[in-house]
Amino acid sequence: MVRSISVLGCTGSIGRQTIAVAEHTGIAVAALTANRKIDLLEEQTRRLHPKLVCVYDEEAAKAFRTAVADTEIRVVSGMEGLIEAATLPESECVVTAVSGSVGLRPTLAAIRAKKRIALANKETLVCAGSLVMRRASEEGAEIIPVDSEHSAIFQCLMGRRKEELRKILLTGSGGPFLGKTREELEDITPQQAVKHPNWNMGAKISVDSATMMNKGLEFVEAMHLFRVTPDEIQVVVHPQSVIHSMVELVDGTVIAQLGVPDMGLPIQLALTYPERKPSLFEHLDFAKLQGLTFEAPDFIKMPCLKLAIDCARTGGTAPCVMSAANEVAVHMFLRGEIGFNRIYDAAAAAVAAIPAVVTEDLDEILAADGAARTFVKEYFSKASKK
Repeated sequence: MVRSISVLGCTGSIGRQTIAVAEHTGIAVAALTANRKIDLLEEQTRRLHPKLVCVYDEEAAKAFRTAVADTEIRVVSGMEGLIEAATLPESECVVTAVSGSVGLRPTLAAIRAKKRIALANKETLVCAGSLVMRRASEEGAEIIPVDSEHSAIFQCLMGRRKEELRKILLTGSGGPFLGKTREELEDITPQQAVKHPNWNMGAKISVDSATMMNKGLEFVEAMHLFRVTPDEIQVVVHPQSVIHSMVELVDGTVIAQLGVPDMGLPIQLALTYPERKPSLFEHLDFAKLQGLTFEAPDFIKMPCLKLAIDCARTGGTAPCVMSAANEVAVHMFLRGEIGFNRIYDAAAAAVAAIPAVVTEDLDEILAADGAARTFVKEYFSKASKK
């Protein structure tokens, strides 16, 4: 297991749970990064005494420097600060818990520094999966997935040869609106969308779960992490979130990973691997389970999932464009600027409008990301003028 970590995105849901796991297991926190939540960041900083703190937002960084002026902690900011936190010599592992494509450059920097990557940032692989996985292989850097589904697949494949795998069975709860039609979702509010039935997550990922875009992003992630084709992944709706994913082997055997729906478990495994340690989390009680059910996804009611799978098949920058467009639209929805169904409309329109390019050039990938973000803003600006 690792002895010290950098937590990128320490004030978010995954970041806070990572810190709890680190404190429980005795892992030192060498660096913290956040965007603007400096009150929580100050509390974490004074408790954990990291070597370095990065506040991504420049104005918030100025305020934070003043707040911790009585300490010896070094405070940095911006993308350069994120990269410094990701490559800090005192840190053995980088937990990438930031949201969005902002996590891509720090992850690549951590790979160059041969850190273990505890990957919780979906967009890193969705936008640049081929590049990231190739760089990790070249540098000999470990990538251990933190998403519960990918952690489950990782565990199910431990000790297995690639030739033994027939199919990945990627499970998803279906979110809070499972079974509802697009028409029934027209007036959904942000408050309703962030209330997931099983998981306690941040606002953006909760909305992605509600649209099923989250499962689509995980589909693309799984392709890169486990080096499989879209035809080797099957999405299975499993409302209870007890089975976190499964693999089917060539002889018909299916291996599943089960546990309570708590992100602390895959976080802890990513930090202690290959060891396992006692955890603080509730254990699964089979006597209390009322049943486990499964169904195929309804792509008519889950158009974001269908869009993501189509983008995975297209390849190139298509998933990057989709992810960036979705990210902008979700934040607009959370601010009350657009309706729930318009998230899909924006992502689909961006994918249709921006040609996919097959590339591993980082600048071209980031250009596609930026083009998608600009497209969505202009898309809704034009709509508001009609």
